[in-house]
Amino acid sequence: MSLHSRNRRRSVRVRKRLALMGAAVIVASPMLAACGSDDGGIVLSFYTAADGAEQYSAAAVACTAQANGRYKVEQRTLPKSANDQRLQLARRLAGNDKTLDLMTLDVVWTAEFAEAGWALPVPDDLAAKLKDGSTLEGPLATAEWDDKLYAVPLNSNTQLLWYRPDQVPAGVPPQTWKDAIDIANTNAREGKPAQIGVQAKQYEGLMVWFNTLLVSAGGQVVADDGKTVTLNDTPEHREATQRALQIMKDVATADGRDPSISQSDEATARNGLEFGNAFMEVNYPFVLPSMKENATAGAVPFLDLKSVPPEQQDAAIAKVFRSAPYPEVIEGEPAKVTIGGFNIGVAKTTQHEAEAWEAVACLTNEENQRNNAVNGGVPPVLAKLYQDKAFQEKYPAWEGVLGSIESAAVRPISPAYQSISILLTDSLNPPQDIDPIGDVDVLADQVRQAVNSEGLIP
Repeated sequence: MSLHSRNRRRSVRVRKRLALMGAAVIVASPMLAACGSDDGGIVLSFYTAADGAEQYSAAAVACTAQANGRYKVEQRTLPKSANDQRLQLARRLAGNDKTLDLMTLDVVWTAEFAEAGWALPVPDDLAAKLKDGSTLEGPLATAEWDDKLYAVPLNSNTQLLWYRPDQVPAGVPPQTWKDAIDIANTNAREGKPAQIGVQAKQYEGLMVWFNTLLVSAGGQVVADDGKTVTLNDTPEHREATQRALQIMKDVATADGRDPSISQSDEATARNGLEFGNAFMEVNYPFVLPSMKENATAGAVPFLDLKSVPPEQQDAAIAKVFRSAPYPEVIEGEPAKVTIGGFNIGVAKTTQHEAEAWEAVACLTNEENQRNNAVNGGVPPVLAKLYQDKAFQEKYPAWEGVLGSIESAAVRPISPAYQSISILLTDSLNPPQDIDPIGDVDVLADQVRQAVNSEGLIP
């Protein structure tokens, strides 16, 4: 089925989704537990993503202790889905909910929250400290809009290639996506694990995959102004878009492919490799502690750690499961991997702005970033942690993670990002139906529709 036909079939559904997203900024939800004072003391509510909630809660306790009774930080968990997290925050902010003080902001929300006036700008003194070189440049850029910081980076996230050295030629990981597809086809013929784990479900992970391929090919979705569509504006950009789409289709149609690839996400990619169906996956660093935990429980068929002493487990894992740089799109040119992560912003609704920014500085300090990484798996954004020998030992993927962050791509920076993501992920799923040549102009029109829906083009 062509993308034109699929878009006609989906047009009503997409319009409804966009309308619902827009309604979020108008209709306030019923307010939940009120806070702001506790027996006369200041209480700062800290609304966080569900993933990593244990680490965020521990940080809230530590920062409450550091405040010596001047204020208390209370961690509150948002829904699991990123879209639902954004929706709840948008409703609270639009409804002027005075119980909202601090919030974890997905790195793609900065422009929207800044333009809407929902996130307060970072004070000059704190902004100066963040820009002194102590914070990695890529994560810092995700907290900025219109040359001003609106949040403080908390953690980053980036994908690596994770592979089984016993299932690739000579134990060498694929350098390019072409190499990966060739191995998949060969393994399928030989009855070996042949799946390539990716994120291709109709959700944000699909946008991440497409954006990484696109930027690595030399393209981008929109220009730096956040509204000029650049998928097909030059021959070079058109070629980059086609190259990205061709890789997605090739992965989805390779021999031995995951038959449910159109429903794949981070968890299914992880499971595909752990269950013995995939020889590689592109995924986040959380897959390493997951492999260790499940192998220790005897749930990984090619790796049994039940009787392996803890001090020998890392070496045992490395024999059958390793990380490598993300596959290149253009041979000889390192991939530019889309970074994720969270920043912490102060809501416009806070009644304790000075205390809120003090708490943000504490929540993002070295101790809490180290805990988030070692216990939660998410990469820190403080440069000096990556040079810390003790941290390197506790976070063995540090070198690959740092390399990806330092050469990272970011998702389209635009107040219209949410609409852009919805329309593109609708159009790119299922990936096996992509027309690499014919779909370029249609995708560009989709992005223009998203930009127009936000009123960015007069």
